[in-house]
Formats: sequence, structure tokens, C-alpha cells
Amino acid sequence: MSETTDAVYAFLDRLGIAYSRASHAPAFTMADCVAVDRQLGALTVKNLFLTPKNGRRFYLCVTRPNARFRTSEVSRQVPSPRLSFAPEQALFEKLRCHGGSASPMGLIFPEAKGVGLIVDAGLYAFETLAFHPCDNTQTLAMAGRDFFDVFLPAAGVAPVAVQMPQDGD
Repeated sequence: MSETTDAVYAFLDRLGIAYSRASHAPAFTMADCVAVDRQLGALTVKNLFLTPKNGRRFYLCVTRPNARFRTSEVSRQVPSPRLSFAPEQALFEKLRCHGGSASPMGLIFPEAKGVGLIVDAGLYAFETLAFHPCDNTQTLAMAGRDFFDVFLPAAGVAPVAVQMPQDGD
């Protein structure tokens, strides 16, 4: 494990959040997460690191894997000037993650102060959610209520819920 993942697990342990975890081959896509989801009995969320064109603010958007991300709809609900994908260098500087391992777990670090969290409102319905601990060779699962009611407040993060339709809606 790395210093970053050790810090994530230590943070969860200090909060008394129960979690399960799995080690696996690097997961770069949501399809790579399907087997781990079954193993952990959880839904691995999709994470998008975003910024408006001026690059003055950053957001982590956490969604269901099959949610449709429409930049204009999410930007309007936040509200923010039109959002697009932020550079990987900013992802590493802010959340200590690389592409394919972006995670709200990175919001615990001081560098993440000021990164906004956008949450697909559909995630509130899931009993168990899974995240990479800033490393895409591991996945951790915790109760959704622990994520929303314990983890995020302890990390000093107030999410902005947005409506995101699923494919097929």
C-alpha cells in the first residue's frame, strides 16, 4: 500500500466506519469494476474530476456507473460555468489520485480544500457504495449512510446533489 491509501484507511478507522476491501488488477473502467462489485456486494461509483474553462475551481462528480453525464445539465444545477474534464495533473495535486483512481476518499487531504463535491442524487438510494482509496488496484465498500452522514462531514465536505438520468430513462 502507499502512504495515500494508508491515510485513507486510517481516516476511516478513526471515524469507526466499517468497510470491506478488495485488491485486484488495475481497474480503469467501470466494466473493470463489475466483478469487484459482486465480490463486495456494492456499487462502485464513477468519478469525474471537472473544472470550468477558466480552471479556477475544481469539482469531483460522483455518479452511478450508468448515469448520463451531460455537462450543460450538471453545470446548470451546480451552478457553474460549463464544466469539462480537469487535467490529470490537477487531479493528482488536489486529490492525490491519477486517472482511473479518482475518488472522494481524496477529499480528506488538505490539498483538496475547496474542491466541490457533486453527487448524483440517485446514489442516496444505494445501501452500499464502493470507492477506490485513491488507488485503482483496491476498492473499499461502506454503507452509503456512513459515506454521506459520517465520512463527508468529517472530511469537511458538503455535497451538492444533482439529478442525473440513467441510460434508458
